[in-house]
Amino acid sequence: MNYILNIHTTSEKAIVNLCDGNVILDTLENDHSKEHAAFLHTGIQQILQRAGVSPKQLKAVGVTGGPGSYTGIRVGLATAKGLCFALKIPLMIFNTLELMAFSVIENTANKNAWFCPLIDARRMEVFTAVYDAHLNEVIPPSAMILDENSFANLLGTMPLYFFGSGAVKFKKLLNDNSSQAFFPPEVVSSEALAAFSWNKFQKSEFENLMISEPIYIKEFYTPVKK
Repeated sequence: MNYILNIHTTSEKAIVNLCDGNVILDTLENDHSKEHAAFLHTGIQQILQRAGVSPKQLKAVGVTGGPGSYTGIRVGLATAKGLCFALKIPLMIFNTLELMAFSVIENTANKNAWFCPLIDARRMEVFTAVYDAHLNEVIPPSAMILDENSFANLLGTMPLYFFGSGAVKFKKLLNDNSSQAFFPPEVVSSEALAAFSWNKFQKSEFENLMISEPIYIKEFYTPVKK
């Protein structure tokens, strides 16, 4: 049995699932981002108990490490690393943008296209990247201030799919002539999380627990309280 625990807490919706390979044994979701911390540990305990699986039977833990909600990143990664240290099992860290693209690619018939996840980072800033249908980077993950010229060098080259919490902001900036821009719904599903994790596990794409870090994209800071 290849029991893998997967954790996704970097978006508005949190997911925790238990898989045997890419087969989901149980899953729980939480739609309230401010409650991810309280949801996560209880959720993990519940799905393990319901599946009759002991933590000692886990072969690995996968977790989205960012970009996204700073609180969600820290909650998910701290939990995943703690479990891996205690159980002496491998850790897999997923880039949220890559996982989002994978989710859309899996549900899109047109593979001759590029895929652009957009995570809202407040005001007109987003975390973004562009991938082809094989998840090769066309534009690497970065923070971007959106304007009407964003992605102008790519639009018109081939179909370009925009999705995620920042896609609505970008859609408002585009003119009516952007016939190659598409805006499918993007929701990272438990099924996509399971498949993405299993792909990583099979390739042994594991992290070094001692030096693994969040994928913030840009420096995290908080204002100094006076």
